[in-house]
Amino acid sequence: MTWDAKAVSAPVSLTWIGYLRAGLRAALLAGLIVLCLGILLLVRLIERPLFGDRRPMTPYITQFVCRSAFLIMGIRYRVKGQPMAQPGAVVANHSSWLDIFALNAAKRIYFVSKSEVAGWAGIGRLAKATGTIFINRDRREAKSQLAILQARLAAGHKLLFFPEGTSTDGRRVLAFKPTLFAAFLSDSLRDTLWIQPVTVAYSAPPGADPRAYGWWGGMDLAPHLIATLGASPQGAVDVIYHPPIQARDYPDRKALAAATEAMVRKGLEEAGIWPDEETA
Repeated sequence: MTWDAKAVSAPVSLTWIGYLRAGLRAALLAGLIVLCLGILLLVRLIERPLFGDRRPMTPYITQFVCRSAFLIMGIRYRVKGQPMAQPGAVVANHSSWLDIFALNAAKRIYFVSKSEVAGWAGIGRLAKATGTIFINRDRREAKSQLAILQARLAAGHKLLFFPEGTSTDGRRVLAFKPTLFAAFLSDSLRDTLWIQPVTVAYSAPPGADPRAYGWWGGMDLAPHLIATLGASPQGAVDVIYHPPIQARDYPDRKALAAATEAMVRKGLEEAGIWPDEETA
C-alpha cells in the first residue's frame, strides 16, 4: 500500500486573508503555550519534591492548553465514549501533529515517543516538560525501558502509544507493530494492566482534500501548520474511546496488537472514513 504525501500539502489554498488568519491563530496559540509552559514549570517546582512522578496538578495545565487550542484553531472537537478509569495504557492511530492536542484534551495522558523527538527544537522541550517518555527501539535497552514504563504505570500514569510506528493520511490504520505490546504482557503488569484503544478521526474542511489534516511521509511541517491554521471554515476531529481490555486475556503480544488494531480500525470505519481507492 502506497500513497503520495506530496499530493496534499494543505487543507485549502490560502488567500492573503487566510495567511493573516494563520498568523493571528499562530500568535494566540504560541502565546498560550509559552504562558502555560511557564506556569507548568513553576508548579512543577512544587509538585516534583512533594509528589515525584505522580504529577497531580500539572497535567490539568496541559489539558487546558490542548482544549483551548481547538477553540483558537476553529476546529470542532468531539469526544465519543468514556476514557477508562482503570490503570493502564492507551493505544491510538496516528495521523497528524494535531493528535497531540486531540488526545491530551480529553484525558490526562503521557506520550511514549521515539528518542529522536527529545532533540527537536521547541517540541522536544514541550514534550519533556509534559512528562513524555522517550525510548530507543533497541532490544539491548528493553529491560531498562520496561522498568521505566512500570514505574510510570505504578505512579498512576496512563501511557499513550502509537503502535503504527508512523503517521498516516488519516484515511487508514496501518498494522500495529507488536513490539511495544510485550511490555504489557510482562509478569509484573499483565494481571493488572488495562489497555484502551482510541480512534482519532478527522473530517476535512468543506471542499478540501479528505486527507487535509493528515501529516505524514516527507511532508514539511511549516506549510501544513500554516495551511491548517489559516483554513476557514474548519473541519472537525472525533476522539472515540473504545471499551478497555485486559492484557491477561491475550496469549501474546501479536494477539494483543491485532485486537487493539481491529478496534481502532472499526472506529475509523464507523466514523465514515475509508481509504480512497486512488490513494490506497
